Amino acid sequence: MNEQNGQKQNRPPESIADMGEFGLIEYLTSDISIQNETTVKAIGDDAAVLDAKEKLTLVTSDMLVENVHFDLSYFPLKHLGYKTAVVNFSDVYAMNGYPGQLLIDIAVSNRFTPEALEEFYTGLKMAARRYGVDIVGGDTVSSQKGMILSGTAIGYTEKDKVVYRKGARPNDLLVVTGDLGAAYAGLLILLREKETFLANPQHQPDLTPYSYVVERQLKPEARKDAIDWLRTHDVLPTSMIDISDGLSSEVIHLTRASGYGVEIFEEKIPIAAETVPALEEFNIHPVTGAMNGGEDYELLFSISQKDYEKIKNVPGFHIIGYFTEDPGAFLITQAGKKVEIQAQGWNAFSNRNKSE
Repeated sequence: MNEQNGQKQNRPPESIADMGEFGLIEYLTSDISIQNETTVKAIGDDAAVLDAKEKLTLVTSDMLVENVHFDLSYFPLKHLGYKTAVVNFSDVYAMNGYPGQLLIDIAVSNRFTPEALEEFYTGLKMAARRYGVDIVGGDTVSSQKGMILSGTAIGYTEKDKVVYRKGARPNDLLVVTGDLGAAYAGLLILLREKETFLANPQHQPDLTPYSYVVERQLKPEARKDAIDWLRTHDVLPTSMIDISDGLSSEVIHLTRASGYGVEIFEEKIPIAAETVPALEEFNIHPVTGAMNGGEDYELLFSISQKDYEKIKNVPGFHIIGYFTEDPGAFLITQAGKKVEIQAQGWNAFSNRNKSE
């Protein structure tokens, strides 16, 4: 992430308090330009003004809390800004829509400088430019403890194109994009290196062998390309969700929403070659990491059997199972054993998820 667009030539005051809220907002957002016709008025008034015309409006939000969702001892602020945007965009793509606007709320303690927040905004603006999204507002306030982030994405889709979690039917095929487990492997590597550094501050970590999995954790991408392909080839998923909490949790979400069951095949779950040895260093079976890790931000969706021929050979699309009449979610192992899937992915209220 070496892009330098948005960097200011004039140095800011040394503290956020010196700038005040409006001065800080002006400093961070003065170079933001509009990219979408749905944006009538962005930053600079009491509210943004949007015009969705004939489309449905999609609204989603995500919060990220320091030492729960991210750890700044190993998470660069530029990457954090990028990820904050992407996790919101991913939810819009999971509805078969396209994000158009983003609002970002930031609460920070006085240990953060204007330059630090500029780094965060540099990543945020990089993501907005990459995905064609307008940053149209938000709020910046003080925090007694660390950094708290909240992003709200606003997206759009045609009324006959919106996809919910509930639409799958028996014999529909279950498809996942990309590969799974890499972000979890990257998190484990980063946590291990942090512990090593705390025990020995002279330690200099070499993350080169783990570059793929670390990048998947620190700088994920939303699957706009998958939505583009589905639109171009006239494939409308019957249900869809993004994989933020782990494959196991998301599969169960789809089955509960539809009222039907699903069977997925162990050998069909896509896992990158770089992910396998990284997980094995922690004595974690790659399939376990792929099922329960989370933060991959891939898309999991079902399609009708009639679309099988269109999708069967598409690079990056993997058919991993199918929906059944009987309720419940099951994994069919390579040995042919049928195992009930348990939701063991991310739990927002579990202490085991803390990044510290």
